[in-house]
Amino acid sequence: MSVKKELEGMAAIVTGSTGNIGRNIAIALAQAGAGVIINGRTSGDIAEQVVNEIEAFGGKAVICLADVTKEKQVKNLIDAAVKNFGRLDILINNVGPASSGAITDISYKEWRHYMATKLDSAFLCIKAAVPHLSENGCGVIINIGASSAHTGNPNRSVDVAAKMGLAGLTGALAVELADRKITVNCVAPGRIQKPGATSPSPHFQTKPIPIGREGTPQEFSETVRFLCGPNSRYTTGQTLHVNGGWYVSIN
Repeated sequence: MSVKKELEGMAAIVTGSTGNIGRNIAIALAQAGAGVIINGRTSGDIAEQVVNEIEAFGGKAVICLADVTKEKQVKNLIDAAVKNFGRLDILINNVGPASSGAITDISYKEWRHYMATKLDSAFLCIKAAVPHLSENGCGVIINIGASSAHTGNPNRSVDVAAKMGLAGLTGALAVELADRKITVNCVAPGRIQKPGATSPSPHFQTKPIPIGREGTPQEFSETVRFLCGPNSRYTTGQTLHVNGGWYVSIN
């Protein structure tokens, strides 16, 4: 007799699921039994590769290309989950390209672009998803943050502001949405292996990783998978750091 997977029958959206971390999150959720909407802005070929990889092990995935800084396209993304899977249970906010530059060199246009991509997109997706997430009594929102945002780093003001904004949004919404049975958490990666990367970003070179190695995308995505499952329903409003001890918060 086959054992029921923990996310079987559920549906998830992973924004930015054509990138390294997003792709692995989508695969992990599909392995747990969820139907997954694969999202990118323009990377149709890469999205197709992710879908093929999921379908190869019997998982379910559908592509929906959308710019999640655009409200109408966000609505189309949410509708894609409901149309293809009949419901929406899990939203993973995982978009936002890395950005750097001294505050005196960043134009206001650049600032707004990165804030829209990293923070405004989460607002738009959450607002559109909440009515559906609250329908089944087990809704999950996970915002992907960054451990480096909690340390303060030169030339990273946009990243730090946006990612700390996500952490604040996480805490506020965990309280606001609790009566709707929606958990809201933030998972903050440290230095995670990336194909083709030859050296870590400068902010990861300031001190060693205590555990002595980079994390794997699979390790990170399995943390996200746990927070989406039934055994984490009492965990909400938290920022969980997955960084091998590179940053430790003691409150």
